[in-house]
Formats: sequence, structure tokens, C-alpha cells
Amino acid sequence: MNKIILSADSTCDLGDLLKERYGVSLYPLHIILNGNQYLDGVDITADGIYDTYYKYNVLPQTAAPNPVEFSKYFKKWTDAGYDVIHITIGSGISSSYQNSCLAAHEFDNVYTIDSCNLSTGFGLLVIEAAELIAKGMSAREIVQEINELRSKIHASFILDSLKFLQASGRCSYLSALGANLLNIKPCIEVDNTSGKMSVVKKYRGSLEKVLKHYTNDQLKDRTDLKLDRVFITHSGLSDELIEVVQEEIKMVADFKEILITRAGCTVSSHCGPNTLGVLFMTK
Repeated sequence: MNKIILSADSTCDLGDLLKERYGVSLYPLHIILNGNQYLDGVDITADGIYDTYYKYNVLPQTAAPNPVEFSKYFKKWTDAGYDVIHITIGSGISSSYQNSCLAAHEFDNVYTIDSCNLSTGFGLLVIEAAELIAKGMSAREIVQEINELRSKIHASFILDSLKFLQASGRCSYLSALGANLLNIKPCIEVDNTSGKMSVVKKYRGSLEKVLKHYTNDQLKDRTDLKLDRVFITHSGLSDELIEVVQEEIKMVADFKEILITRAGCTVSSHCGPNTLGVLFMTK
């Protein structure tokens, strides 16, 4: 039986503890800020990005690793006798999948998967892949299984403000101004067939009230939940508000694990602080 390395883009936002728990190798995306290039989660943090924005009104650009970088990365594993499974952020929002595919073509035992998702939406797929490796499945079997699970992932986020989306050019000034004046907090949902995002609902009121309402809307009365785990992923939020969401989840669904992670630089640079998502799988 071949040895398998499970790898993923850093944008799966699993954090160090889950990375170690599931034996995942994370490959960082690039963050370009003020003319300098950094590696997501390696030599720059989301809080550092926020500080730069507030001081200089500058946001970073984000970029996928190029095919040459992926090729060198894959080669160190294949030379050591491993099959490689690499799961990327959705191809609808990044070139990471396309670039990793170009690199994978140089090898007979490197398999790339387009998660069609972002953040812990595809972190859920990474964990599923780790569990399949532990069961002794082959790399080809795992790739097929994970591709079939993509449509079972449900990822969405509540934005406290549209300031960062507006600053990055992903939202018009008038839309941002209107949302801020009316205290509207949009729910952004990820299309699990592409990874693209759209506004599906607009909430109004305090962030605590909105987060409670949003959590209920996501989970209450669902009979198809896969109850192994649910993620609360945030881009910098108070412990008190995270606890509010955690308690709300416990009231409406009996998940075995509620995993709390902090979004990395790539996601945080677009959504800004005080963003929170409840991410889960269905059967």
C-alpha cells in the first residue's frame, strides 16, 4: 500500500491543532502588501493586515502559488515515495486549482481536488480525506469520494461591515454606504459547485442578535445534518460573541464536535474583522 501525503491550500483555515491532529501539510498562498510579498499564516497575520489598512488605507492582493512552486512542493513528497492528494480553494475564486493541476501533470501519483469552497468549507473535506486515508483507501478512491462530497458542504458567513469588500473593489461604495447606514449585515453563501459567493440574505440589528438569527436559519429543523462536526470560523471576534454562537448551535443541533478556528490572511483580507461563519456537512 502506497504512503499518502494529504495536502491543502492554507486557505482551509484549519489552524495548527487540527493540522497536526489530521496530519495535513498546508501550502501557503501569497499576500502582497505595500510592495512586499508574504506567505499566508507564515510571516504575516490577519491582524497585521487590519493594522496596515487602518493606518495606511491599503489592503493586500492575494495570489495563488504558481505551477513551478507547486511542482517543487509535490516533488519533495513523490521523491520520498508518497502519493500526494492536494485540495485547493475553489477554482471559481482562485487560480490555485489550475496551477496545481499544471504541476500535477508532471507526476503519476499527484492528485489535485477542486474543493469548490473556501475556508473551513473545504477544511471539512480535508478532514474527510484524512479519515479515508486512516481507513486505508487508495489515493484514487479518496479523490473520487471527496469529489462526491463537495455538494454536501454548506459554507456561509455574516459580515459585520462591507468596508473591506468595498476597499478591495468587490463591493460598490454606494452598496457599502447603504449597508452601513442601515446597519445591514449580509449573509454571504458559497456555491458548492464553484466556490463563488453571493449575498443570500440581509440581516439587520446588533451583531449578537444577527448571529443568533443566522445560526438558527442555518441549522434549525434540518434533518439531514452530518453530526460529526461543525465549524465556527471567524476573522477576529470577541470570545463572548463566539460563545453566543456556540450555545445557539448546542440548542438546535447535537454535533459531536464544535470546532472554532480563526480565518487566515487570504479570507480575512476580503471580509475584514468581525466576520463569522457556521460551516457544516449534510448527509
